[in-house]
Amino acid sequence: MSRKRVLIIDDDSRNIFALAHTLKVKSFDCISCLSAEEALKLLQTEETVDAILIDMMMPEMDGYEAIPLIKKIPSREDTLIVAVTAQAMTGDKEKCLEAGADDYVSKPIDVDKLLKALSKI
Repeated sequence: MSRKRVLIIDDDSRNIFALAHTLKVKSFDCISCLSAEEALKLLQTEETVDAILIDMMMPEMDGYEAIPLIKKIPSREDTLIVAVTAQAMTGDKEKCLEAGADDYVSKPIDVDKLLKALSKI
């Protein structure tokens, strides 16, 4: 069975490093983008991406803006998108899901919750 490939979109390279390390140990392949704009360009290519972890709070274009744009890309409409955010207040999960995310994980990341979200791919 081939390893699943996860795209991590986060403007903080430390978060990318930590997520990628955690996922690689769990047998996922990871690629990353430091902005939603960069990710949108990548997602319009033939690049294999089985799931997307997207930080909801980024400069320029945040996850709330990016998720609907990702879902509009014909080859990505069914790609699993997991919102990752430090915003863990009441209503934040619902706001992420309303934006089109398929699941939600708050920071600091609970690895078990993250793996449960990724088990859908």
